[in-house]
Amino acid sequence: MILFGASGHCKSVIDIAESIGEKISIIYDDNPKVEAVCHIPVQKFKSEISDFKKPWVISIGNNRNRREVRNKLTQNFGLLIHRTASVSSWSSVGDGTVVMAKAVVNACTTIGEHCIINSGAVIEHDCTLGDFVHISPNASLAGGVAVGEGTHIGIGACVLPEVKIGKWATIGAGSIIIKDVPDGAVVVGNPGRVIKINK
Repeated sequence: MILFGASGHCKSVIDIAESIGEKISIIYDDNPKVEAVCHIPVQKFKSEISDFKKPWVISIGNNRNRREVRNKLTQNFGLLIHRTASVSSWSSVGDGTVVMAKAVVNACTTIGEHCIINSGAVIEHDCTLGDFVHISPNASLAGGVAVGEGTHIGIGACVLPEVKIGKWATIGAGSIIIKDVPDGAVVVGNPGRVIKINK
């Protein structure tokens, strides 16, 4: 497997791979600042790189940056699920997604491509997550929650049942979301309130 992105998030992705015995052969980055991450060599990415026989995982935490890289790498994405995570056999997880230690994905949930389900996050039954979503550590989504593409749900946030969160929204750490959230909204507090809308 090959990673793209040599940031701090990359270290967590390497940990997932090691937990299931998946070997990371190399890490590419547009602007590498280190020669190795966790003893795995880092090299500058060049567009002519054509070793697509091995699957890629984009190890970048920023949702928008992850989408930009996705457009450079058009094929053969892997999937990494930590050995301590619990993912229901009745759920589906898209290519390029990473599920970290002790995360829980319950029955009949659909997770899109290139998502991050971070450590200890809980995604209950019948949830739907679009592509490039990031669910931060210890955030919890109750049953039937829908999260649009590119949305970031902050650490320890809670989303009540059947709430719909739009695309490219930001839910602040520790927020309690009790009603639907529009596209591009930044929401904080308990109960969550919209403090601005990003275009």
